[in-house]
Amino acid sequence: MSVTVRPARSDDAPVLWKLARELAVYERLESVFLTSAEQLRDQLFGGRWPLLEGLLAETASGPVGYALFYGRYSSFRGAPILWLEDLYVTDAARGTGAGRALFDAVARVAWERGCIRMDWDVLDWNQLAIDFYLRHGGEKVVHEWSTFSLGRAALERLTAGVGGSGGKGQDSIEPTGPRV
Repeated sequence: MSVTVRPARSDDAPVLWKLARELAVYERLESVFLTSAEQLRDQLFGGRWPLLEGLLAETASGPVGYALFYGRYSSFRGAPILWLEDLYVTDAARGTGAGRALFDAVARVAWERGCIRMDWDVLDWNQLAIDFYLRHGGEKVVHEWSTFSLGRAALERLTAGVGGSGGKGQDSIEPTGPRV
């Protein structure tokens, strides 16, 4: 089965959304899957800047996988990092090379942009993904770091009292660039 990888286009948003939903189900995270195809389209192709970029893997029978990624920065190293947010291949296309083609394509983007590394998370129960990444050059699991998160409710609680105006006090940080 021949697999091609190409940059996602705006009209791919419904397909990307469907594949992302499949990934959420596979990772047992369906309850936190709240996005829509329109929202994904806006985040890939609209707004002040694209929040993320995407690649789509296809065969003659249609789309079989996708990757979403975005840039990060290491202040200690003074260089960019590429964050691989999602890499997913449908059950039927696993073992066809689609995952490898997507992974290689994202790695090529990181290399071409001068990134010092490419990072991603893997759920610790997902041995298939862990094995895939180890087979394809994943170097190490970082045990010294713990991932923390602030959800919308926590962000609202933390910013509600800033300056007494819901986060718009004198200590607030205004974004630069055009407002959308």
